[in-house]
Amino acid sequence: MLKKSLLLIFTFTNAGLILFALCLGAQNLKERHELNLGFSSTPPYPTGFLLGLSVPIGLISGGCSAGILTFSGEDKSK
Repeated sequence: MLKKSLLLIFTFTNAGLILFALCLGAQNLKERHELNLGFSSTPPYPTGFLLGLSVPIGLISGGCSAGILTFSGEDKSK
């Protein structure tokens, strides 16, 4: 259980740091686009920020799935 919680803590910490660096780097970009979500659209964001969001989102989804699927080593069938 400790390994799973440490994995989740490190995953969210690293994703937060990457998102923070992405926000700092995207402040001076001039070209901004909106995303059409079907029911509404987002405010205009820089293109690099929109593309860079996939990195922390992928890190969080991969870390959470690895944390959930990690074998704990405890066999309770005995």
